Amino acid sequence: METVDIIWIITKAVIVAVALLSFSNLAVLAERKVSSWIQGRVGPNRTSIPLIGSIPVIGTAMTRLGLFQPVADGLKLLLKEDPVPDHVNKFYFFLAPVAAMMPAVTTIAVLPFGQIISDGVVVPIVLADLDIGILFIFAVSSLGVYGMILAGWASNSKYPFLGGIRSSAQMISYELSMGLSILPIFMWANAPGADSGLNLFSVVQHQQGVWGVIFMPGSALLFLVSIFAETNRLPFDMAESESELVAGFNTEYGSFKFGLFFAAEYAHIIVGSGVFTALFLGGWHPLPFLSADLLPDGLLGAAFSIGIFLFKVCCMVFFFIWIRWTLPRFRYDQIMKLGWTMMLPLAIVNLVVYAIIFAFIDG
Repeated sequence: METVDIIWIITKAVIVAVALLSFSNLAVLAERKVSSWIQGRVGPNRTSIPLIGSIPVIGTAMTRLGLFQPVADGLKLLLKEDPVPDHVNKFYFFLAPVAAMMPAVTTIAVLPFGQIISDGVVVPIVLADLDIGILFIFAVSSLGVYGMILAGWASNSKYPFLGGIRSSAQMISYELSMGLSILPIFMWANAPGADSGLNLFSVVQHQQGVWGVIFMPGSALLFLVSIFAETNRLPFDMAESESELVAGFNTEYGSFKFGLFFAAEYAHIIVGSGVFTALFLGGWHPLPFLSADLLPDGLLGAAFSIGIFLFKVCCMVFFFIWIRWTLPRFRYDQIMKLGWTMMLPLAIVNLVVYAIIFAFIDG
């Protein structure tokens, strides 16, 4: 591989990573604005940057929309005092926020977010088009829980420790359901004549005729609930549980390290929404039930495909926020009961039903 190719690969990786972190900051703003709308409040509408905010129309609109708020939040987390308690295990205490963020930044490498058509050949827009892309995502994303476990253990405090234990139990309880829920979609994508393997781009291309959520609503629902549990979002935020554990695993954290945990949560939500979009919402295909690809060739089609994919991801992120500010938190025993006595049996039944259906169709 030539030096130019290596530089281009690194450049693309940096662009995608920066884009993910930027969307994470915007997701924090969306969380605050959507929650304020749901609760009948205004939300962030005062923070302004002097030079830009002084522009009569544009600056005022950006201020009222709260677009400068992520800048203020980021500077606050970077510049505020960062006290470290004496009783913590410092090495693992500092390692935990990085361990929480890295899986999200890594898994985005194999997630296709568009396509470009050149001379009739469809090429995926992705950093690494792996044939085992979904296995890579599952393997790496499951490591994110180690950041919470490390944070809870290294804090040497009872509330963070309980939060870390809860996060590990919740991850084990719902990863089985998540893995079983997507098997039918790959059985469908690997029907005779399709042979998509475990490649996410091939699965998206297989949904040109009908989206996965339409053909397999049960799998989509099981996978969606599992994503909520894996990302520790309400009503599954057992790792934090402010009313019970103060702030759970990140009770002892502040400043930049707390910001990393905060950004990691939204980065995982964005990546999870992207995976759900690729598996069940047709990826960058604009409409279901259309066998022909409507996207034009060249860079214009690539821009349209990325825009459509990002629009669906944004809709999913809005759904995550909506659910958080609508449903109350489950009790710990309710989450365990839901995972083992409902989600897992339903995932097994769902897999068996679709296996019978495909065997009947192929036969």
